[in-house]
Amino acid sequence: MGFILIAFVWLLAFAPLKSFAAPYAAMVIDARTGEVLHSRNADTRLHPASLTKMMTLYIAFEAVRNGEIELDTPVRITKKASSEPPSKLGLRTGQTIAFRYLIRAAAVKSANDAATAIGIAISGSEAAFARRMTRTAKAMGMSRTTFKNAHGLTESGHLSTARDMTTLGRHLLYDYPQYYNLFSRQSTHAGIKTVPNTNRRLLAAYRGADGIKTGYTRAAGFNLVASAKRKDERIIATVFGGKSGASRNAKVAELLDMGFRRAPSRAPIRKPSRPVYAGNAGLNVQVARLVGAPTTSLRPVLRPGPGAAVQVAGTVAATAAKNGTRIQNGIAAAIAAADIQTPSEDTTRPAARPEDLVLASTGPVEQPEPEQEIVTRLSTSGGHLWGVNVGRYTTRYEAEKVLLKTALSEMTTLEGTLRKVNQSARGFDATFQGMTREQADLACRRLQARNVTCFMIGPS
Repeated sequence: MGFILIAFVWLLAFAPLKSFAAPYAAMVIDARTGEVLHSRNADTRLHPASLTKMMTLYIAFEAVRNGEIELDTPVRITKKASSEPPSKLGLRTGQTIAFRYLIRAAAVKSANDAATAIGIAISGSEAAFARRMTRTAKAMGMSRTTFKNAHGLTESGHLSTARDMTTLGRHLLYDYPQYYNLFSRQSTHAGIKTVPNTNRRLLAAYRGADGIKTGYTRAAGFNLVASAKRKDERIIATVFGGKSGASRNAKVAELLDMGFRRAPSRAPIRKPSRPVYAGNAGLNVQVARLVGAPTTSLRPVLRPGPGAAVQVAGTVAATAAKNGTRIQNGIAAAIAAADIQTPSEDTTRPAARPEDLVLASTGPVEQPEPEQEIVTRLSTSGGHLWGVNVGRYTTRYEAEKVLLKTALSEMTTLEGTLRKVNQSARGFDATFQGMTREQADLACRRLQARNVTCFMIGPS
């Protein structure tokens, strides 16, 4: 009877856990060519857990590249982000932190609060960001992936496959190589503290390993997308449903070894095609308005005074039409100088003209004369004496850049205003002028809703 009782208790306590064992799936590819070297259940839709953050980070890199946000942009943390369960960085509601530190925390620490903050900063809400994640996945060919959140915690319908996550890992490697070093760091400083890498054991134990991302939930099991390079060979291996972190790492090492055995010593690198930009709703339309020459444009009137210089958005658009091959990177080319490794400053960088911000090349830009003002359209109404200030910056270049990005993101309320940089001993104030009090109030409220610093300027 005692034996039967013990067996019964075991069945009640431990046997159900086996029924929760996550399904196993695996994929191994030659990263250089994309050739599949091994697969098992690779197209089965499973819970990706924190492998999800690979897409969160991909879109973060994409947003920086396309001028939606900068690495040093201060992000205000919402209650939604701060209340995410661990793993987390420990962000508090209302605090601000540079965007680059959210990226580091999500990539290295796998912080859920940082991932949610990234999504909200880029798309305004996590739901909108998840829709963008899914659009980007489809554009990559990840046909069996649907995202519902930015962090990967279990949610109905939030599913992917070993094949799709391997595809995503390859895109991270080749589409944004300037950021890929993040995934090989044993630890990194994330603004408020130094955080260890969740993948540090495999990075330390497997020769050539340099990424990419771990994941775990009870529904998913222990997941990992790993990449390793030896000489000219690079292999990406993905595992879903590991029973423990140690057994998962052992399996990934086994798969990587298999990949190196099966891959040719030399092979051409055939990079995947970068997916079509699937930015926030409305952003593509706004950028497109800069690409082609305008059909109609108010002719600017010179300001009074000798030698006054006026630069007009219409000129920028016309220049863009003549240089179509350079417009694709658009604003991103002007912002691409920043990197994630160290918080760089632009204080030594020369100021840029409006056309440089839209059509920036890799060469130096000229320093405008101190009296130059950036003008989009002259206000003809004497009642438009109000404006808004969107921040004070250490260089004219930074102020002009913020003005252009803000104008793109809020064209409805800033239509017809003047973009003006006011220099003082304390810095360069970025302002929009030529509004009524009601327009200025509306513009500020809408900008503040996007977490953009803004205050109204009255008639002087």
